[in-house]
Formats: sequence, structure tokens, C-alpha cells
Amino acid sequence: MTPVAPRLEPVCTLEVTLAPIREMGEGRAGRRRIIPIVGGRVTGPLLNGRLLDVGADWQTIFADGLAELDTRYAMETDDGAVIEILNYGLRHGPPEVMARLAEGEDVPADAYYMRTHARLETGDPCYAWVNRTLFVGSGIRRARSVIVALHALR
Repeated sequence: MTPVAPRLEPVCTLEVTLAPIREMGEGRAGRRRIIPIVGGRVTGPLLNGRLLDVGADWQTIFADGLAELDTRYAMETDDGAVIEILNYGLRHGPPEVMARLAEGEDVPADAYYMRTHARLETGDPCYAWVNRTLFVGSGIRRARSVIVALHALR
């Protein structure tokens, strides 16, 4: 017997609105910064709603340019359920591409790597399935927003 190969099922696209970056300076592992999450939209085949004005991305930027993404925020579905989102990921690419992103330029998504894995949690019985599902995502960084396509790992 062999294990079943996982498949990806599209869940939603997170259009995350960001406040300006708050630089913390050098930490133990690299440059630290906080990027407040102030809203946005959630649209897709399984989840729809709005992102709440709570949470942030607590980033570490390593000497080689690798960005470690560590976010915690929440959404409210169109029917009123609140779902917590914990999303951990990595962003990296050629130095010239990362410099363009840092300047706020729109760069094609295939020019750099931005991948995440997420955990969602809620107490709403209509969405209890998110408590038992693993999620992966791919992202795009923009000047004042991030777009993450979230997929259920089935």
C-alpha cells in the first residue's frame, strides 16, 4: 500500500491591505519589522468575507535577503463567522527583484518565491472544517497589499 498523494483545492484569495512597515532594527536572527494588517477582502469558492483591522506580519529579513513571514490576523465571513488565520511563509528571489519589491514596484509573481502554509480556526460550526484542514498558499507582494491564493491540502 502507498499513501494517497495530496491534492490542492482552491479555497479563497486573500487581498490583504497593509499599513506602513514599522522597522524594529536588527534582532538576533536578522532585521525585524512589523507590518500591520488593516483590512482586505476574501473571495473564493469556499470562503468569502472581509479581513478585519487586526493583526500583523512579523517579519525577519535575513542577511541573504530571505524574508520569513509570520502573520496572525482574522476574517469575518459574509454570514458573520470569525475565522483566525495564522500564516507562515518565505519570500526570496534574485537581489535585483527583491530590491524592486522593496521599492513598491509590481513584479511578476514568477520572478520570486512567496509560499506559505496556514492554519485557520473558528468556533462557528458552519466552518468547523477549517479546524481540520491544512492550507498552503502562494503570494504576490505589492506596495500596500499582499495577495495570497489559499488552497486546502486534501
